[in-house]
Amino acid sequence: MPDIPRVLEMENAILRMMDDIQRALQKPVEERHWVMVIDLTKCVGCDACTVACKSENKTPPEVAYNIVLQDEVGKYPNVRRVFVPRPCMHCQNPPCVDVCPVGATYKREDGIVVVDYEVCIGCRYCIAACPYGARMFDFGETYTGNTPNPQEYENIEFEYGHEHNRSAGGSPIGNVRKCHFCLHRLNEGLLPACITDCIGRARYFGDLNDPDSLVSELLGRRQAFRLKEELGTNPSVYYLT
Repeated sequence: MPDIPRVLEMENAILRMMDDIQRALQKPVEERHWVMVIDLTKCVGCDACTVACKSENKTPPEVAYNIVLQDEVGKYPNVRRVFVPRPCMHCQNPPCVDVCPVGATYKREDGIVVVDYEVCIGCRYCIAACPYGARMFDFGETYTGNTPNPQEYENIEFEYGHEHNRSAGGSPIGNVRKCHFCLHRLNEGLLPACITDCIGRARYFGDLNDPDSLVSELLGRRQAFRLKEELGTNPSVYYLT
């Protein structure tokens, strides 16, 4: 039998985050700061976030906005595996923005770092500049393109609120791609796909500028860290320990 209080707690977290998003969307965009909080004590390395992200954004082979890094710590017989999900950090001081020669990568007023596919020239400077390995290049591949029965569903992608037809050979083919906190879902008042599909409720999302949001509460009462803070990138993804 499932742990009923635990199930209710997980459902309540989703509902609360939905309310937080609706409240944040009522504010001017410059007054929001979207952040993701990941509880490492709950992550089981199931990769549901990776699958949910690929399904939502229909990303091609070699392009995955959310991955889960794994490592083994300790010495036999006292060993264990640790899992660290790694989306784009949406840095407040993003090095990828500074190196883009055409301004295709930029930080929005709400803290989300995005890529304008129509401006990106595919130079990949931003891939080299990102200290988190969170950017990938779209070479135009598909999962079924080299099979006897290519699938039409791979031709259509939907990101940033726009439909992209891969069969036409244009953007985002030849562009750099990355996690954008499911911006198209946020605009509709929905949580990022990786948040809703996390089976352990290890991921949280909301407006850090809202003191009543769940993410603010978690960061106020739990010990947290950010990856490579010493670089001064000021990431918007926090990890609870």
